[in-house]
Amino acid sequence: QVQLVESGGGLVQPGGSLRLSCAASGFTFSNYWMQWVRQAPGKGLEWVSVINPGGGNTAYTDSVKGRFTISRDNAKNTLFLQMNSLKSEDTAVYYCATVGYPDYWGQGTQVTASS
Repeated sequence: QVQLVESGGGLVQPGGSLRLSCAASGFTFSNYWMQWVRQAPGKGLEWVSVINPGGGNTAYTDSVKGRFTISRDNAKNTLFLQMNSLKSEDTAVYYCATVGYPDYWGQGTQVTASS
C-alpha cells in the first residue's frame, strides 16, 4: 500500500539545523511533484516547499527562503528537507505529501526549535 514515512524531526536550539527525510513506497515516486507542509501548534496547515519530479525545479514559502532546501533521490524514493538557521516560529509538525490527485500524506514529524 502507499506509504510516506517522515523522519529526522526533533528538538533543536534556535539557529540549529535538521534534515527531514520522507521515505515513499507503494507508488511511482519519480512521477510525482512532492511537497512539505507544516502545522504549528494551534494553527492551520502551511505550505513550505515543493519540488518537481526531476528535482530541478523548487519553490519555497517566503519565510523559509534561503534557510530551507528541498531535494529528492528518486533512486531511493526519498524526499528531503534541509532546514538551517531554525527559528522558534519554525516549530511545527512537518508533513510530506504528493501534489495533486491522488494526494498521499505522511504521518508527520515534530520539529521544535527552542532554547
